[in-house]
Amino acid sequence: MQPTPATGGRHRDGSPRHRSLRVAPYSPSRLLRAGQGARCRHCGHRLEWFHTSNGQPIALHPAEIPATTVPESCRWHLSCGTAYPSGDGSAWCRIPHTLLCPHHTAPAPLSAPLQAARRQLAVRTRRLQAHTFTPPPSPPATKPRPQPCRPARPVVQILYTCYLAAHPIEELRCVAQTRHRHRCPSPILATTPGTWTLLPTGPTHGQLALPQQLMAVYNLSHLPCAEQMRWRTQRCPAHTAAPGAADVTLPGWEVFDPLLHHRHIHSRLPNAARQHHPR
Repeated sequence: MQPTPATGGRHRDGSPRHRSLRVAPYSPSRLLRAGQGARCRHCGHRLEWFHTSNGQPIALHPAEIPATTVPESCRWHLSCGTAYPSGDGSAWCRIPHTLLCPHHTAPAPLSAPLQAARRQLAVRTRRLQAHTFTPPPSPPATKPRPQPCRPARPVVQILYTCYLAAHPIEELRCVAQTRHRHRCPSPILATTPGTWTLLPTGPTHGQLALPQQLMAVYNLSHLPCAEQMRWRTQRCPAHTAAPGAADVTLPGWEVFDPLLHHRHIHSRLPNAARQHHPR
């Protein structure tokens, strides 16, 4: 089988028009196939994988090269889709990709045409790497927006008793069960919210009196008694009107103790946004 010299015509995917076929040894259909096209992981250029006569894979340059410009030890030819070393007597041959890959050292002294082709691939590799690894321009620095300071476990005053909530005020959910046997996703915060105020911590239970200090409290004392009971039972307005619904879990309130819950005492109202001062 005489290889056909490479011409300028190529398929739309960039592959040469003349491609050798072979029968894949692992294919149950025994169909002919062409060389497996791929790209070198070092330089990014195209190559074709073939099997040699002893079954070993080899990566060949996709184009055919004049045999007079290639050292005899680097000449390969294809027959029925299998790569064989040395030439087959024609004026054209295939060469290993490592002969031109700029990542590898040339295994043999190269002729002037091969050296020029190797330099051309090296230039293309640098262009590909510059296009691939150039970091994108960093976005302009923006001033962070001041976020409102909200305690993770606020102190809430219900019916003149201070309780420690399990979650922030906006995240307190109803504990009632829906018709689908799931927990109600509605918050207990209604259209008439409470107000943040500074109140004294109050005495401890069963301990020595501590010096009282002011702490931020979510006060519900100005709301009607029924509304405060709704908060203490931790139900949304819809399930408060339907008392027949069962509770999925217990309300997440703890009676506030200044000695046990001293980590959750905040002496500043959370209404104002926290300011970030440069150091």
